[in-house]
Amino acid sequence: MSYPIEQKLVVAVASSALFDLSESDAVYCQEGLAAYRAYQREREDDVLGPGVAFPFVRRLLGLNELIPDDRPVEVVLLSQNDADTGLRVMNSIENHSLPITRAAFVRGADPFRYVDSFNACLFLSANEENAREAVMRGLPAGCVLASTYFDDPEDTELRIAFDFDGVVVDDEAERVFQIEGLEAFQNSEVAHSLEPHNPGPMKRLFQEIGRIHQREIEREASEPGYRSAVRVAIVTSRNAPAHKRLVTTLRDWGIEIDETFFLGGMDKNRVLEVFKPHLFFDDQLGHAGPASGVVPSVHVPFGIVNAKPSSSNEPRVTLRSEVHGRG
Repeated sequence: MSYPIEQKLVVAVASSALFDLSESDAVYCQEGLAAYRAYQREREDDVLGPGVAFPFVRRLLGLNELIPDDRPVEVVLLSQNDADTGLRVMNSIENHSLPITRAAFVRGADPFRYVDSFNACLFLSANEENAREAVMRGLPAGCVLASTYFDDPEDTELRIAFDFDGVVVDDEAERVFQIEGLEAFQNSEVAHSLEPHNPGPMKRLFQEIGRIHQREIEREASEPGYRSAVRVAIVTSRNAPAHKRLVTTLRDWGIEIDETFFLGGMDKNRVLEVFKPHLFFDDQLGHAGPASGVVPSVHVPFGIVNAKPSSSNEPRVTLRSEVHGRG
């Protein structure tokens, strides 16, 4: 019987996102591939330290213990190493007791080519070029940003925060704002307040997390004393009157979230420092960059805000999920 990967919430992660590879990367950059291979072989039993995505991955996999009947989560490793140099990564996964058993080693090729093969709704990498190319191909990818975040191992709750435009939904509204200004943006959103947005690059991840989150909400309601292990937030620069279309979209998708912040241009760090997500997704480096100083952050290189000035009027990237409508 084949493994039902299509029934899982699958996250694909590069070794650069899961572990701290700064030392081995320096060897590669300064001394070349042969020296790098020798370095990794000599240290294949030396355990790599956690990377930016480690707290998120550890808690995400922990959800399987709370839902043991179908174990809905799978994390796979997609690596530019070959299996030989990647052995240190697999040994480190085992040492950290992460239940990651599936991997693809592609020896210098683009690992994101296999996102669909593993049914992944997210690909995380510390390689900005890989993340950008993946998004340009319509894949759900993001680049983790260097962070000094300290993970509390006693904190078992999984918290995820999303920007809205260009992340959960597409950049239709953002384009109006960038090209025509704030007043035109607000007028457009009021006029379309009862029309759900088209999906953005992280819509499927948002939806899959939402399904597990809903199960936790129902369990919390039926079991006195139980506290949901998942908490989801939207942290957006929108404010009234552009808030209604966001609510319309979430209702149309059937997704409930815990906390929503309409900040109207306020510094997002002011709420991120309190919410303390284990990953925060934003399409603008102007937000994701500063956020990485206080929480693990992911830059989603999607839409008009990530286009070169000369290409700002080019057609936007079309996500595969848009081909069949908003579903």
